[in-house]
Amino acid sequence: QPVEATDDAFWDQFWADTATSVQDVFALVPAAEIRAVREESPSNLATLCYKAVEKLVQGAESGCHTEKDRQIILNCCRLLTRILPYIFEDPDWRGFFWSTVPGAGRGGGDEDDENARPLAESLLLAVADLLFCPDFTVQSHRRSTVDTAEDIHSIDSCEYIWEAGVGFAHAPQPNYIHDLNRTELLKLLLTCFSEAMYLPPSSDSSNANPWVQFFCSTENRHALPLFTSLLNVVCAYDPVGYGIPYNHLLFSDYREPLVEEAAQVLIVTLDYDSSTSSSPTVDGTTTGTAMDDVDPPGPDNLFVNYLSRIHREEDFQFILKGVARLLSNPLVQTYLPNSAKKIQFHQELLVLFWKLCDFNKKFLFFVLKSSDVLDILVPILYFLNDARADQSRVGLMHIGVFILLLLSGERNFGVRLNKPYSVRVPMDIPVFTGTHADLLIIVFHKIITSGHQRLQPLFDCLLTIVVNVSPYLKSLSMVAANKLLHLLEAFSTTWFLFSAVQNHHLVFFLLEVFNNIIQYQFDGNSNLVYAVIRKRNVFHQLANLPTDSQSIQKGLQRKKKTPEPISRTNSQDGVSMEGSRPAAPAEPGTLKTSLVATPGIDKLTEKSQVSEDGTMRSLDPESLQPPPEGNPPSAVSDGEPWSGEASHPRWDRRRLSSASSSGQWTPTPDWVMSWKSKLPLQTIMRLLQVLVPQVEKICIDKGLTDESEILKFLQHGTLVGLLPVPHPILIRKYQANSGTAMWFRTYMWGVIYLRNVDPPIWYDTDVKLFEIQRV
Repeated sequence: QPVEATDDAFWDQFWADTATSVQDVFALVPAAEIRAVREESPSNLATLCYKAVEKLVQGAESGCHTEKDRQIILNCCRLLTRILPYIFEDPDWRGFFWSTVPGAGRGGGDEDDENARPLAESLLLAVADLLFCPDFTVQSHRRSTVDTAEDIHSIDSCEYIWEAGVGFAHAPQPNYIHDLNRTELLKLLLTCFSEAMYLPPSSDSSNANPWVQFFCSTENRHALPLFTSLLNVVCAYDPVGYGIPYNHLLFSDYREPLVEEAAQVLIVTLDYDSSTSSSPTVDGTTTGTAMDDVDPPGPDNLFVNYLSRIHREEDFQFILKGVARLLSNPLVQTYLPNSAKKIQFHQELLVLFWKLCDFNKKFLFFVLKSSDVLDILVPILYFLNDARADQSRVGLMHIGVFILLLLSGERNFGVRLNKPYSVRVPMDIPVFTGTHADLLIIVFHKIITSGHQRLQPLFDCLLTIVVNVSPYLKSLSMVAANKLLHLLEAFSTTWFLFSAVQNHHLVFFLLEVFNNIIQYQFDGNSNLVYAVIRKRNVFHQLANLPTDSQSIQKGLQRKKKTPEPISRTNSQDGVSMEGSRPAAPAEPGTLKTSLVATPGIDKLTEKSQVSEDGTMRSLDPESLQPPPEGNPPSAVSDGEPWSGEASHPRWDRRRLSSASSSGQWTPTPDWVMSWKSKLPLQTIMRLLQVLVPQVEKICIDKGLTDESEILKFLQHGTLVGLLPVPHPILIRKYQANSGTAMWFRTYMWGVIYLRNVDPPIWYDTDVKLFEIQRV
């Protein structure tokens, strides 16, 4: 039966208890009980929520000076964290927090109901105030014992930023009690924001999360110091501590849970679809049209706004060093097993890094300005290689590839890859001596040939990255050159080319890589030229690809005998690096969350042409007809569309090996002719025509079987004046679009859902944004 809201004795028992932890609250308040109250006595649940918020508001007003007040605040936090998901899962309750409570006036004294704040707003503002509450979540600056009630409203929270870093030079004394209290408040904040999990994914990205929208608006007077505190706490964190081995086993690290929570709150508040906004980049580096002479206004979301306006070099340096340090942490190898602490929140860090580059172009240019970008690249390649066989980590694979795609759109990234690779992170890849470009190609080859089936939609992205950097690669190692030719060999078999409507694009991408290197980086790439000569039959077979229906059918028959999607044979995989473990599939029973499909590469990128002076200009689709030297046409009309409209995973249909299962589509002679005639083989055929006779002559004259002599000859050879006129360099730059914005939202909340297991905030509630699956 309903309990009166005025019966304080009854309600106070919910938060008066002293010795509870958030785990206790989860154990004491079972899910079934919350749902029963919701269904059978809704007025009691409403009163409980209202009362708990009221306590938080009172605590924020008074500045919670006594231990008892603080205990009440923490218990209300824990209780709301427990209950909110059950309010979000029921559509009838969804508006509850956005309704006003009679008498809670906005204008202080007047009890006018028009003036009342919705409960959600009161809750968010109270949490924001409490995050800067002296002696509760921040050090008090006052030394006097006279604490006045208005204290908390008169303080300038910018003086209480939690950690030195961006825009704040003073490093406060670490205080583990404050860290614990902040963590509990941030957990509640994250739970408020998690209403997004209970709405199905929609292509309409305009439905902004009202909780985030309000919290990141000018209504929140702590928006700037809180954004800065979260960013600095994450970027300043050093999990290894003071370099004492095993220190994480000796004393508990109160910072880590705070850093994790801060990273999660940050990425959720930055969930903003930049493709729909008037200005793709907020810092004024928009590719402007005559229309926008006026500076476009920044987004209303202040966190996105602040992030996009960071511009000081030392701030960029601090952020980049911090993110690189944390991403490299799982790679740190020590002689003592388990002696260094391993962080678990690399996925949140990757999302944060993505947001930084996407919303702040100056940061992106800073990252690429020096070889520091390689400190981000190597950990990403490590994660990609490590997760390639694990179905539960498909999302991690995607975000890693997206970041590299974004970076590869800038010339500097390709140039930086020429730095020799010497750091020896144990990775399950062949040993090689070479550059970071070699590392990238070898890892990509490994993903394509030995990753699991679900990674097929990423093949276009992986090869696009290689195409984007190829004009700048000064000298590939023999190992990497062989890997590229092995991919061409695998992708140009007739059964692969004829078994799905998009497969020939992979061949186009690889030919473009070879053409770029031969035309722009011939000197220094004798290894690649030698590999091309050795595998010349692959190019001849492509040029003579049969187009009659009988041969097409025969090509498809041949595939039935070769079940492996890409043969691993003849890819001379040498010994793997010492100390590396093979990439393992997911343990059976591992939980994973479903993801929406990502847009096809044509939606994900736009083509830009690099002119003589190195500047890029964007190409409009019309100017690409006819494609220069036969680039793949940007849209394929027949067969499957490439976009990610469908909510179910696309990989089941997109590159399935057999033609019959991909629906009605079957390869026809006209279709094969339509793209075969555009294969950009001229440059390579000319190279073979000139060099093959010379190399054969050397072999006959000197009776050579030794490749070093041939390589020496190729190093000193030149093709100046013999090759066709160089084609313009085409770069496919990532472009923001609502498809990826939705993908990021589902991925990010999926990560947060699975990572919050103690306490399991959302476990067993009716989440709609994704499905929870077991491997």
